[in-house]
This record gives sequence, C-alpha cells and structure tokens, in this order.
Amino acid sequence: MKGVQHKYPHTVLLLCNEVCGAYCRYCFRKRLFMNDNDEVSLDITEGLDYIRTHPQVTNVLLTGGDPLILGTRRLTQIITALREIPHVQIIRLGSKMPAFNPWRLLDDPELQALLRQHSTIQKRIYLMAHFDHPRELTDAAVEGLECFIRNGVIPVNQCPLIKGVNDHSDVLAEMYRKLSFIGVPPYYLFQGRPTAGNEPYEVPIVRGYQIFEGAKKQVSGLAKRARYAMSHETGKIEIVGVDMKHIYLRYHRAKNPADEGRFMVYHRNDDAYWLDQLVPVDGLGAPIFEHEVETVGAGPE
Repeated sequence: MKGVQHKYPHTVLLLCNEVCGAYCRYCFRKRLFMNDNDEVSLDITEGLDYIRTHPQVTNVLLTGGDPLILGTRRLTQIITALREIPHVQIIRLGSKMPAFNPWRLLDDPELQALLRQHSTIQKRIYLMAHFDHPRELTDAAVEGLECFIRNGVIPVNQCPLIKGVNDHSDVLAEMYRKLSFIGVPPYYLFQGRPTAGNEPYEVPIVRGYQIFEGAKKQVSGLAKRARYAMSHETGKIEIVGVDMKHIYLRYHRAKNPADEGRFMVYHRNDDAYWLDQLVPVDGLGAPIFEHEVETVGAGPE
C-alpha cells in the first residue's frame, strides 16, 4: 500500500514525509527525494486503515523523510490517530533532527506536550536517533536528547558504517561511550546498503566487523548493546563472527518467518560488502549447525 511497508509481522513503517533537515549523501532512500517518486504518502488515511485491520502490529515507525520536519499540528494528528488504535503499543520516530536541529524540540513546548501525552508508562514513544560521529553529540544535541527523555520518550541510536566518517574503532567507541553516558543506547550499526552512488562510502563486511569488535572492546557493557547488521531485502542479518575461512551470519529479523533466527556460514571474502556477494558454505546458506541452534533456543534464557 502506498506509504506503507510491512516487512516484519509486528512492525509497520509509515512513510509520512519526503523531506529531511538535510540530505545525507549516503542515504539509502535517496530515491524518495527524486522527482516522480510516489512511495511516500502525505495522506496516511489508508495506512491507518491498514494498521487497524492488522491486530498483530504493535510497533509503528514514522519515517520518510524525517517526521520531525512535519509541523506539530500534523504530528498531533498522526500520533493521536495511532494512539486510538488499541493494538499499537509503540510509536517510533525515525529522525536525524536531534543532530541537525535539536531546537526543533527544545523551542516547541507544544511538541513536548504532545510527547508527554502519548508516551505513557504502558505505551511508549521511541526516538530512533541517527548520530554517525561523536562530533554530532554537541551540547545542544545532548540537551535535545535529554528533553526527549524528560518528556517520556525513550531514545536509541542507529547509524550506518560510513567510509571516511566513522570507519574506525576509536571513533565508534567514543560515540558509543558518549551515548551510554547520556542514556541513549546504541541500537544498530548498519552495513551501508549498495544504493546507487554509495560506492565511495562502502566498507567491506570483514573490515566492518573488525572495526565494530574493536570498538566494543573499549566500552562498558551498557555501551556495547548495538548489533552490526545488514538491512537486507530478506531481513536484518546480523554479522556475528569472522574467522580465517568463514563469515558467520544470523537472521535477527526475517521477512520469511522460516528464516527467523537462521544461522548461515559463508566463505570469507574480504572485498564483499553485501550478502549477495558472498558464497555460502552449505548450499543456499542453510544452517549447518541446526542441532546446536535448536539446543540454544530451548534453554531458559
């Protein structure tokens, strides 16, 4: 449906805006900002109807574009409508505005009141923030994130791994430490998607894993909660290990329910930066340690 993406059972994306506070050169959705693109729907009536008729949907992500570019009156209409749907427990705001323009929240008491009203102790609003580098965590940005927290919103951070920007263990470690200090858990480190024009920013999977693991060695447990993953067409695929011969992957989220949690082993390729460039060890990448996976899944944890 136009303006709606429903890839995983419990989560729906509403592409409610096609404008951002600035345009990241490495953006994987840059097609949305081009002429004649009609994926985004400013009228989300059909999207709301879709969510109402799918009671398994507990999470709705407002994205686009950046939802916090929208006026507060428009955000009020959207968030209020979502809160009137009983099975929608979590509303997510996917936004880089806390980095671009923290005053969007700091200078808008009406937006603060809206967040306080609809981020309740039973049904939270989450901010999916986007900080790529510790320099973006300015005093104003930190104050803006604290304002989200003060008004009941739970912020987390996700970002891509970008060549020339944050492709160094020390840089990631510094950002993860600062995020943990201010109460914004690292959530995902994404492998950059092979979108047209993104070649200058590509980091190979093996090197990315080494950077990520190197960063985790420098931080506390609270700062190392991010997962290094590819947001692939088939699902979110976590990169869980690399050795001399193999790359180890696992479906953290899967488009096909049969793939959920599936463990995969591929031949190591130090030049590959995307799943489709890897060669599986076992046929089509089917689990080769199926009995171990089942045993782990059966435990009390």
